[in-house]
Amino acid sequence: MSFAEQYGPWAIVAGASDGVGRAFAETLASRGLNVVLLARRRETLNDVSSSIERQYKVQTRVIAMDLATTDAAARLMAEVNDLEIGFFVYCAGADSNFKPFLSSPLEVAESMLHRNCNVLMQLSHHLCGPMATRGRGATVILGSGAGFSGTQNMVAYAATKAFDMVFAEALWCELKPKGVNVLGLILGETDTPSLRKLRYERGLSKSTDEPVKGAETPQYVVDDALAHLEKGPIRLANKMMRVGLRFLYPFSRNFVVGLMAKASEKIMGKDIAQ
Repeated sequence: MSFAEQYGPWAIVAGASDGVGRAFAETLASRGLNVVLLARRRETLNDVSSSIERQYKVQTRVIAMDLATTDAAARLMAEVNDLEIGFFVYCAGADSNFKPFLSSPLEVAESMLHRNCNVLMQLSHHLCGPMATRGRGATVILGSGAGFSGTQNMVAYAATKAFDMVFAEALWCELKPKGVNVLGLILGETDTPSLRKLRYERGLSKSTDEPVKGAETPQYVVDDALAHLEKGPIRLANKMMRVGLRFLYPFSRNFVVGLMAKASEKIMGKDIAQ
């Protein structure tokens, strides 16, 4: 099958307004998929939509929504209930706060937990079921190198990204045999507008137009993800991170997942839900 036949006719990209999310939306459109563009800023999404439709001659649907709200998943599913979704990218959940845990109201952490974990689970449960029934499709869950270890200023964020990584690994174990590709895409330093803004606010760059030296580009991240889409469950989308983690973790995440899957099958038996 062609890419569009295997993963179409529609994709959902959460976080499609800029950075890696926008690069995903544009790249999937260039491969023939119609794209649901999801983020908070409607005006920005409308610009992305116009650009994609003009350049790639596919359909788009704009949904402006804050995924941190309690009913976000239900409202989104109502908006796309008439579409056949074959590709799901969850690229929402960056931490623009970057402050000590106790210096912000608890609601800030709770909101991040809901958006990065609860909504991801709810959407995955809804969207992956039909994919498994059809025997084709893909889900890409954006993680972060912060998920490998806790550190200051990212207490809740790092914890949610650890959840996202393990969730992607486990989902891959269950859905790969059913023909659905799941990829936990772990970002390192990536030259996005959000990172440029954060660095400028902290005096680490002279303007928000200044590229982040040594960081990967959003397009590199997307191209790398699609090149490893069928390999799963984890891909480190940063060259320096791939090298560095070899010293910290002699065994890759994918190797460990394979061992855990075999051990689980030996102890608990194979999946009985066919």
